[in-house]
Amino acid sequence: MHQLTLAEIARALAAKQFSAEELTRSLLTRIQQVDPQLNSFITVTEEQAIAQAKAADARRASGESGTLLGAPIGHKDLFCTQGIRTSCGSKILDNFQAPYDATVVERLSAAGAVSLGKLNMDEFAMGSANESSYYGAVKNPWDMSRVPGGSSGGSAAAVAARLLPAATGSDTGGSIRQPAALTNLTGLKPTYGRVSRWGMIAYASSLDQGGPIARTAEDCALMLGAMAGFDPKDSTSVDQPLDDYLAALEKPLSGLRIGLPKEYFGSGLDAKIADAVMAAVEELKKLGATVKDISLPNMQHAIPSYYVIAPAEASSNLSRFDGVRFGYRCENPVDLTDLYKRSRAEGFGDEVRRRIMVGTYALSAGYYDAYYLKAQKIRRLIKNDFVSAFEEVDVILGPTTPNLAWKLGEKNNDPVSAYLEDIYTITANLAGIPGISMPAGFIDGLPVGVQLLAPYFQESRLLNVAHKYQQVTEWHKQAPSGF
Repeated sequence: MHQLTLAEIARALAAKQFSAEELTRSLLTRIQQVDPQLNSFITVTEEQAIAQAKAADARRASGESGTLLGAPIGHKDLFCTQGIRTSCGSKILDNFQAPYDATVVERLSAAGAVSLGKLNMDEFAMGSANESSYYGAVKNPWDMSRVPGGSSGGSAAAVAARLLPAATGSDTGGSIRQPAALTNLTGLKPTYGRVSRWGMIAYASSLDQGGPIARTAEDCALMLGAMAGFDPKDSTSVDQPLDDYLAALEKPLSGLRIGLPKEYFGSGLDAKIADAVMAAVEELKKLGATVKDISLPNMQHAIPSYYVIAPAEASSNLSRFDGVRFGYRCENPVDLTDLYKRSRAEGFGDEVRRRIMVGTYALSAGYYDAYYLKAQKIRRLIKNDFVSAFEEVDVILGPTTPNLAWKLGEKNNDPVSAYLEDIYTITANLAGIPGISMPAGFIDGLPVGVQLLAPYFQESRLLNVAHKYQQVTEWHKQAPSGF
């Protein structure tokens, strides 16, 4: 059963080939056996999962037939879950149990999905390798000596290792798409505002967006259909009608205009990854697409712009973690100032402290205009580049990552080199547009991902292109050996 995709599970449950409880118990046993090697889970919610599975079976017996009814998933550990630890991968929230469910959790639960637990992540979603977690690094099931990507590395590793068929993730600068690429999965970052952020612990509020990680575009369409939609509790949620994501999957690609930005194929890209990307382009051309060279001239400014804006917003968002109201508190503080300082110094890891300091500096008196304001102006230029490009093409295609998954610990002493791994993904967050990464081959046994970007609220187009590509390729069906 663990080899089935989410869509296959939905069909099997509908055909009563097995019950949700049987499936849940089987996967919980598998998690117990396999996950100690991977470290993809922070919390396994066995009792709750079995209760949810039994409830799903009862609902199905009474005549309900939802596609996610009884389907097992996991949640990245920054989505609040009532009565269950929500740690955000940090010591400072190790003892925090959320008093409510995030909207994403609530909607998936209402659809009948069974949550098997909370998945490991880079601390406060800050990282590209899932090595900054207080609970230890997650390992890539394709090569246990390598990183799975981040910050949704736990979600990616668990799905790739067939511990569950799909999971939620969040994407601030590529944190769904990049780990999906490094673990041979399909990962979708929706348009900013398409999926509610209420109950999703914030890193950078103008960039964060929740989305699905699964093995296929069809599975992502199933997940997004339940996750997306307007939420009055989220001030950044957009009241825009939802597409029928499943119905859109089968549209033909004849006439699809694909843009290839010249900036994506520069000296920083591994030549073998470039070859895999162009091979994917050729497959899409066979399906009726046309290709056009385009330019995104301000892409060169994306990394410095992002690494001013994101830390600045993190500095503001993380100020609430002060040792007073909830979370970790230092022992025997001398006074209130000592309580603040030591609780934060002891509770936050190195990467989080680094970004808080950078962000606080960028927002400080005398530097706001020079750094934060200028970064926001560059952000608008990047957005304008995409708006202009989408007047000429329907989707933009390129590599998801410049390199393959790197060795655990390889970039720990050089954070800037890790930041550069986000070069192709962060522009979508700065502009707020949707993006998807899909499996496109292997190099020396390691997965390669291809990224597609589309205009605002065109998730159905991305899912359609990825699905059609997956119908004529076998990359997404490959599983890591031993899992």
